[in-house]
Amino acid sequence: MTTTSTKPREPMTRGDLARWVFWPSAVLILGFAAFAIMAPGVAESLFDTIQSDIINAFGWYYVLIAAFFVVVTLYLGFSRYGDITLGKDGEEPAFSKFSWYALLFAAGMGIGLVFYGVSEPLAHYADPRPGVTGSETQLAQSAMSQTFLHWGLHAWSIYIVVGLAIAYAVHRRGRPVSIRWSLEPLLGKHVEGRWGNVIDITAVLGTLFGIATSLGLGVLQISAGLSSAGIAEPTTTTQVVLIVIITIITLFSLLTGLARGMKWLSNINLTLAAVLLLYVLFTGPTLFLLREFVQSIGNYIQNFVGLSFNVSAYAGAEGAAWQASWTTFYWGWWISWAPFVGIFIARVSKGRTVREFVWGVLLVPAMITFLWFAVMGGTALYQELFGGGGLIGADGSIDYEGALFDMLGNLPGGAVASLGAILLVGIFFVTSSDSGSFVLSMLTSGGKETPARWVRVFWACTTAAVAIALLLSGGLTALQTAAIITALPFSFVMIGMVVSLFRAFEREHRAYLRATRQQFVEHIADTYGLEPSTTEIAQPRLRMGWRRRRRDDATAQQQSAAGQAAAPATGTAPPSGEASATAGATTDTAGDSAPHYESLDTDSIAIAHRDVEEAAAESAAPEPPPGSDEDKGA
Repeated sequence: MTTTSTKPREPMTRGDLARWVFWPSAVLILGFAAFAIMAPGVAESLFDTIQSDIINAFGWYYVLIAAFFVVVTLYLGFSRYGDITLGKDGEEPAFSKFSWYALLFAAGMGIGLVFYGVSEPLAHYADPRPGVTGSETQLAQSAMSQTFLHWGLHAWSIYIVVGLAIAYAVHRRGRPVSIRWSLEPLLGKHVEGRWGNVIDITAVLGTLFGIATSLGLGVLQISAGLSSAGIAEPTTTTQVVLIVIITIITLFSLLTGLARGMKWLSNINLTLAAVLLLYVLFTGPTLFLLREFVQSIGNYIQNFVGLSFNVSAYAGAEGAAWQASWTTFYWGWWISWAPFVGIFIARVSKGRTVREFVWGVLLVPAMITFLWFAVMGGTALYQELFGGGGLIGADGSIDYEGALFDMLGNLPGGAVASLGAILLVGIFFVTSSDSGSFVLSMLTSGGKETPARWVRVFWACTTAAVAIALLLSGGLTALQTAAIITALPFSFVMIGMVVSLFRAFEREHRAYLRATRQQFVEHIADTYGLEPSTTEIAQPRLRMGWRRRRRDDATAQQQSAAGQAAAPATGTAPPSGEASATAGATTDTAGDSAPHYESLDTDSIAIAHRDVEEAAAESAAPEPPPGSDEDKGA
């Protein structure tokens, strides 16, 4: 059943802007960027303090909330709400399944996969989580399981919560593409006022810092790749120049309206990623990688619950530091990145059911991600365990930015593959900046699907400025801190999304049940002559206790007396209770053509219907021929 409602006006918009969202967001973000650029040392010290305080106070919360979103996602995938369509009833999906899966794959691929594809498994192997011990092969297996945890079901469950809430609000209820409308079932008309503005501002801040974190990681890796190729040194100046150059390319596409060109870049990027993956798979230890892929999935599933709730509580300060650098950072990064990815997957999932959405978004990108890490990280671990090594420093350190290029350098044709990897990260930077500025423009334009071009240009430049500010004020640590900080307020918005989603689904489910019951009762009334009261039909939950009307005592006695009087004359036994009931049903049928009921119960209907059919069969039986025993007896 489609929920019908009029489309609300866009919230507090004037011209091209939702002014109470755009201006507060712009002031906060530009103020932060100016502070970090002008006083990078002070900013770095402040980031370290904030990160320490948040980890100490809320590290457990990040782990718990991420696990909660996984539980919510799995419940929705198996729940009675799975048949709800993310669109109007009967509406076909906007994309074929193959195209839809390809788009989900595009959402799953990003700078982070390229940056951490080799370095993270190596890091967990060289410096495992406090408390993890064992042989080298056991540490390698533990490293892959920990990496799968950070990039697997938790990440995509977080995206599903946001994406599903937005898809339902936009495609099912016809609301603008904005985070605030996903909380309408909870906040009601307040989504158009201050509460709605605060929600959208929180989403803008989280989205921008999440994108800036990815762009910062991309620039770090591009500079490392240029260094490995002997083109440029990986200095801060080089990284800032790279951000400026790539942002200019993005602005050129925005100003010239080369939307088709951006689509081509996205397709080229996916092709490059697939080629790089296959190159490493077939030039590396192929059979080992395939076996390790299957084994790592099993190990991940086996240890999923324990890893999901591990907060290194007994590891002291060392455990807290490890959590901050890895698990807490990832959960914060995914939450801050969730508005961007959630809006993307919501827009391409129109016409899908809730069940299709959940399992498609949860499983397809996760399996592709697992394959990526199994091939890239597995090759690096193989080189360390069974090859010449050289990817881990003598002191156990990992070159996060350059590990990919070091691993490729040990394969045939590694120099060409390294140039391809640099190009891959560069295109990811351009497409991420372009699509990120588009999402930010929609959020600050009241949900307009075609925001003004100048707004997109503003957010592209602002994102670049924030990425530069983070690099100047601490590099990788500052990027991680920004993700952790901005995720905290938006996590509360996501909890509100969960409550709103369940409230909306339950309302629709109840409305569907009422409509189904009413249609069923009307069908039964037409077929069997039932006469349910309007009060019973209108009840949200009908009492299933319908009883057949009892006949008058006088009528029952007359039928019994007539049966007894006829018995001696015909030589037959008096009718039993069942036969009497059948006769009664026939008597009723003669007058009204069907038995009457005060209420509805399927068992009662079946019994009464059988009685009526038997009585009708008896009445339709041919009369005995003249001269039969019955006539003689009469």
